[in-house]
Amino acid sequence: MIPLFLILKLYKQHSIICYIWIKLINNLKSNLVMVKAKYQSVLDLGQKLNIQDGDVSEENGTLKIKGVANTQYEKNLLWDEIKEIGGDNPSDIMADIKVADTSLYHKHTVKGGESLSKIAKHYYGDPMKYTAIFEANKNILKNPDVIHPDQELIIPNL
Repeated sequence: MIPLFLILKLYKQHSIICYIWIKLINNLKSNLVMVKAKYQSVLDLGQKLNIQDGDVSEENGTLKIKGVANTQYEKNLLWDEIKEIGGDNPSDIMADIKVADTSLYHKHTVKGGESLSKIAKHYYGDPMKYTAIFEANKNILKNPDVIHPDQELIIPNL
């Protein structure tokens, strides 16, 4: 028969181990909640952009996200948001974002009042790159000065 003092000693050690495990699990959950909250705007943007095959997990205090953006432009938007929050080299997030269509930079639906130079400035930061957009859309554009609302333009990779 096992002496009572030994049973109590083992029980006490067991309950301490259980307590430590519970604290560890709660800390891990807390870390995930904190890191997810910090990068919530990235997750929201991913939803807005309809990122496919998205997955979010946490490992050792690092938020891991992955998914497939439709275009390179959308991938860049996600990275810009990550860097806005975590700086140029964030250590608390790892993102594996693939691009579904690498044949173009983005597709743009023309809105009233836009011009090719305004669109080029938006995507490339340089209004003079409007010629690249015009060349990529010669099948629907005859004149670089004439575009119409609701036309869908290819924004080419440069």
